[in-house]
Amino acid sequence: MFFVATCLLLLPCILQAQTKTEIAEFKNWPKGTSPKEIGVRVANRFIATPHTNFNRPTPPRTITYPETCTWYGALTFAKATNDKQLVKQLAQRFEPLFGSRDTLIPKPDHVDLTVFGSVPLELYMQTKEQRYLTLGKHIADKQWGPPEGPRVKAESHYYYNKGMTWQTRMWIDDMFMITAVQSQAYRATGDTAYINRAAREMVLYLDTLQKENGLFYHAPDVPFFWGRGDGWMAVGMSELLRSLPKTNPNYNRIMKGYKLMMSSLLKYQGSDGMWHQLIDDPTSWAETSCTGMFTFAFITGVKEGWLDKKTYAPAARKAWLKLITYINADNDITEVCEGTNKKNDRQYYIDRKRNIGDLHGQAPLLWCATALLR
Repeated sequence: MFFVATCLLLLPCILQAQTKTEIAEFKNWPKGTSPKEIGVRVANRFIATPHTNFNRPTPPRTITYPETCTWYGALTFAKATNDKQLVKQLAQRFEPLFGSRDTLIPKPDHVDLTVFGSVPLELYMQTKEQRYLTLGKHIADKQWGPPEGPRVKAESHYYYNKGMTWQTRMWIDDMFMITAVQSQAYRATGDTAYINRAAREMVLYLDTLQKENGLFYHAPDVPFFWGRGDGWMAVGMSELLRSLPKTNPNYNRIMKGYKLMMSSLLKYQGSDGMWHQLIDDPTSWAETSCTGMFTFAFITGVKEGWLDKKTYAPAARKAWLKLITYINADNDITEVCEGTNKKNDRQYYIDRKRNIGDLHGQAPLLWCATALLR
């Protein structure tokens, strides 16, 4: 009896030790490289940054999706660090959108615009203010509502009639844009209809676009493994699986696609920890936004127990430590591929402009910091 009682008393310590072993690579960071230190720098940079317009000097007509992704990342980082002041600042950034600057709220008639709903839904979960939930739910519901507006095409009705979102367009970018807002709506409401939608959509994209090596062309007619394009897919699956109930009929299919992609990414990671503008071309330039996205997917997989920690945790640590060396004195990350359309031309991807401080690159830094601290 004494032995059993002693074991029960020691069990929490044993479990804690096992947890520390599982994430040992995510501890003991050199000074200035920890996820909290980096996250604070990048989040404060975002707070001080006006609404951006894809690195153009003119202000945007509506909030752009890179800003949405960074805003969401800053909010998740604030939650992971219990930084109430940061939450307050991020909410203050939103306040004008309920008033004189409400025209900045994107109309939810395209995946890149609808993803904005992720932000008010996260603000609702952290502040419990109903107005955020009302707006976020409206946006998420519109994505699965009937096709409407000037963006409607023949295929919009085709996908809608199949129970998919009418905003389906078969670009791999979509698998973050769509799944993010629907997963957030599920987290905010507990209504499984949202996460079930996202899972069905993900399976459609996996079955249509994933190649035998686990990677994805930018689109069916663009046979190139573009880094950030695949990054959206990696993050989208990670975020979806993080909340998708294991009882969901599509859970195993999505997990299979995720693990296949992760094993391929491991093979293509550079010796320095980075990934490249074209994933399978080591002569193409090392690109930071995709590296951040793949690092997030690795961290999440290790933390959730989906990936072998002995294999993927060191790879994630190496990627993080190299990635953050690209952050300059202004807390802007460099070597970020500019916003990119699809084009069946390899040189088009190689020649894309390399931006500094582009929110496409700032956002994944915050996602990684959150994942490491979560």
